[in-house]
Amino acid sequence: MQRCYVIGDIHGGLKALKDLLFQLNLQPNDKLIFLGDYVDGWSDSAAVISYFIQLKETHNCRFIRGNHDDLVLKWLTTNFNNEKWLQHGGKSTKEAYEAIDETTKQLHIQFLENLEDYIVDEENRLFVHAGFANLHGPQHEFYSNIVYWDRSLWEMVLAMDPKLKPTDQRYPKRLKLFNEIYIGHTPTTRLNQTRPIKIANVINVDTGAAFKGPLTAYEINSGEVIQSKPVYQYYPKENGRN
Repeated sequence: MQRCYVIGDIHGGLKALKDLLFQLNLQPNDKLIFLGDYVDGWSDSAAVISYFIQLKETHNCRFIRGNHDDLVLKWLTTNFNNEKWLQHGGKSTKEAYEAIDETTKQLHIQFLENLEDYIVDEENRLFVHAGFANLHGPQHEFYSNIVYWDRSLWEMVLAMDPKLKPTDQRYPKRLKLFNEIYIGHTPTTRLNQTRPIKIANVINVDTGAAFKGPLTAYEINSGEVIQSKPVYQYYPKENGRN
């Protein structure tokens, strides 16, 4: 059976990513879905994008757009320095691109422009970086960037009565649209957890790689969880997004 791994926010942690993929022992028919935020944090942000450009030539990969990826694309194409972006990992990304030649930079821009906002697979499973707010689904969002900035979906499931069932009148309509919803964006380490958290049919795979957590791969058919070491251990002289 084809394995399908969903991989959480990387934030420039290429060493952890390589370690994680090595553990997966990938087979030719395996599929990788990356949930976004490939940049801003550890020093390998530019190297992560170069690695992905090569990886997609040899493996079945799909790449979702994260809010940090969009911020970096805007900086690369307009040179606009968003102060909040710089404070939240952008500074390390700018420094990483100082060693990147113009030809490679243009390839990175093309890669970032072609990221997907979200994916719905044949089993009606949604893969999205952050979430969605529209009761009719992400395809109905008035502002397309909602899907890589939204936190209301995750906050909603955190506040849900765990006894609620899909047949209950108060069960959130958004959750009924998909069999499963895979997200990143909000680290589970905020809840003192370093493994994915599943609430109702929402699975959060961002285990805080930008901070003190590991990088995680979640196999969607078996529920198997594979993790790197805490990412800061690969970069002992750096602070990440502390």
